[in-house]
Amino acid sequence: MFERPQSGERAVLVRLGLGAPLRPEDLEEFRQLARAAGATPVATVTGRRERPDPRYFVGTGKAEEIGTVAAATSADVILIDHPLSPSQERNLEKLTGRRVLDRSGLILDIFAQRARSFEGKLQVELAQLKHLSTRLVRGWTHLERQKGGIGLRGPGETQLETDRRLLATRVKSLTRKLARLRLQRETGRSARVAVPVPGVALVGYTNAGKSTLFRALTGADAYIADQLFATLDPTVRRLTLPGGADIVVADTVGFIRELPHELVAAFQSTLQEARSAQLLLHVIDASDPRHDEYTVQVNAVLADIGAGALPQLLVYNKIDRLEAEPRIERDAEGEVAQVWISAAQDRGLGLLRAAIAERLQLHAQRGWLRMPATAGALRAQLLARGAVREEQAEEDGTLRLLVELPGPQLEALARDPQVTLALLPPGPPCAGGLPYLESTGPVPPGVRYAGRSR
Repeated sequence: MFERPQSGERAVLVRLGLGAPLRPEDLEEFRQLARAAGATPVATVTGRRERPDPRYFVGTGKAEEIGTVAAATSADVILIDHPLSPSQERNLEKLTGRRVLDRSGLILDIFAQRARSFEGKLQVELAQLKHLSTRLVRGWTHLERQKGGIGLRGPGETQLETDRRLLATRVKSLTRKLARLRLQRETGRSARVAVPVPGVALVGYTNAGKSTLFRALTGADAYIADQLFATLDPTVRRLTLPGGADIVVADTVGFIRELPHELVAAFQSTLQEARSAQLLLHVIDASDPRHDEYTVQVNAVLADIGAGALPQLLVYNKIDRLEAEPRIERDAEGEVAQVWISAAQDRGLGLLRAAIAERLQLHAQRGWLRMPATAGALRAQLLARGAVREEQAEEDGTLRLLVELPGPQLEALARDPQVTLALLPPGPPCAGGLPYLESTGPVPPGVRYAGRSR
C-alpha cells in the first residue's frame, strides 16, 4: 500500500501509438491536460504497440521502464493518455508504487476543480463516483477484510461491500437531485419570457475561444484563460441584434477528443442548452492546423448528446493569427455557412450578428397590439425589449401598441387570449434599416385581425 498525494504532483506522462505512429499533437494536448489539472510534467514515456497488453496496457517492459523513470524523477503520479481497465490501473500502481490515473480520471479531476455551480458540482461528483465504482479495490487491500474487534463484529459485510453500498446510495441521491434540477432548468427555459426568444448555443473544441466570443457578443463577465476546460458551467445571456430582435446565447463546456462517456452522461442537463438551441455556433480555432479534425470530433460529441441534427453556423475564430480579414462565406444555395472573425480583437462581430439573424430568419413585422389595461406585465416586457414603436390609450382604458417583432414572436402574441393583433402590410424597412429585418414575409398562422382569426 502507498500514500496518495493530494496536491503538487510531479507527473510522468505516458502515451502510446496503438497500431499507428505516435502523433506529437496528441502528446502536446495531453501535456496541456496535465497542466490544467495542476500537475507538473517531469518526464514523458512513449512507445508503440499493435494492441493493448491485458495486464499493464503498455506491456511488461514498458511498465518497468515507467516505474524506473518515475523513481528517477521522484514523480508522485503517473498519467496514462489512454482508458485503462480497473485491473490494469491496479497492476501498474502495484508495480510502480505510485498513483496511476488514466485519461478519464484526469479529465474528471480537472472538471472537479473547475465546476462552480451547484449543478455542475453534482454532475462532476456523480461522474467521479461512477468512475470510482469499479476501482474501489485499487491498492487498498484492507477494503477486502471484514470488520473485527470488540463491538465491531457484524453480519459479515466486508469493508469493500460497505463502501460499494454507500457509493450506490450516494449515486442514487445525486441522480435524484440532478433530476430535480433538470426539471427546474426545463421550467425556467420554458418560462423565460412570454414571447419566445430564439436560442443560440456556442459549441466547439476546448480552447477555441468560445468564452472570449461570448463575452464580446454579450458583455457577460465570462472567465477566460488559455487552458483546457477553462469554462464548465453554462452561462446564458440575452443578446439584442441590430434592429431590436432578441436572442438567447448560451456558452457551453468545450469538447475534446475521447471525452469520457461518464462525463457525457453526467452533463446531459448542462448540455441541454445545446440540444434546445435553434442554431449552434460552432466556434473553430482557424489558426490550429488540426481544426478540421477537431470539427469532426465536436460533431461526434454533438451526435452523442442528441444535437447532431441541429443547424450549425461555423465561426472561424482567431483570424488575427492568420492575418486574415473578416468575411462571410455562403454555401451553394446561398445560405450563410461560415463567418471568419477575431473575438479577441472585436473584428467581424457585426458580420456574425447579421449572419445569426439571417440564419434564424428574424424578419421583423409590425402590427397593432390591443390589450386590456390589466396586461401591464406584457406591456412592460415589450417596452423593455424596445419592441414598441407607438402607444395609444382608448377611453375604456384599453391599450393599443404598435409593436415590431420577428414573425414567430408575433405569432406567439396572437395566441394570447387577452390580446388582439392586426398586422400591417409590408412597408419600409424596420428600425435600423437593415435588409434582414424588413417587414416582409407571410402572415403567421393564427394571427387575428380586429378580433377575427385567420
